Amino acid sequence: MPRPSSPILSPERIADAAIALVDAGRPFGVNALARQLGVTPSSLYNHVEGKDAIVELMRGRLAAQAEIVVPSGLEWDAVVEYVVRAQRAMFAAHPRVLPLLVGKPVTDVTVLGYYEALAHALLSAGFADDDVLVIVAVLDAFALGSGLDLSAPPEVWRADPATALGRLVGRGDPGGVRADRAFDLGVDLLLTSLRARLSLDDHVVQA
Repeated sequence: MPRPSSPILSPERIADAAIALVDAGRPFGVNALARQLGVTPSSLYNHVEGKDAIVELMRGRLAAQAEIVVPSGLEWDAVVEYVVRAQRAMFAAHPRVLPLLVGKPVTDVTVLGYYEALAHALLSAGFADDDVLVIVAVLDAFALGSGLDLSAPPEVWRADPATALGRLVGRGDPGGVRADRAFDLGVDLLLTSLRARLSLDDHVVQA
């Protein structure tokens, strides 16, 4: 059987090549991706509708590789922590991909699946409908920022040692350790605040 004249494309192969292109800091677009894959742009368009569709393939591929599937039977706060920690790890591994992801609506079924599990857990816990989407957005922003923080330089602040900030920087933990401590504290603060809000809402309803 003769070999195909051009590489066989699949959603996974397209997504992997696109992620590699962006991770390397190279310009991203249909033409650049086609060159990366060794095919013509027209061949690529036979598999994807355009740049937005490629970005969504990337989103789904990252989620699939990260294996973000919320375990069943968790309490709502455990679901929140699971999703935030899993997202942070996924984002931290590919910080250059993030600006592309946040600029497009989420349509990938895998990603929508863990957002659905998060929304369902919050609603089942008793959070008001009007609050749930806002809480999800807050958690999203925290996970995104924490993921990017892991790619920050070891020395984030170069302050005068005579200032309060400079003194704290001089005594503080190095980059990755500081980022992990900040993330853990942030998770604790978010969960404490959400538990307090839920308790307050329960008291209001009972009154």
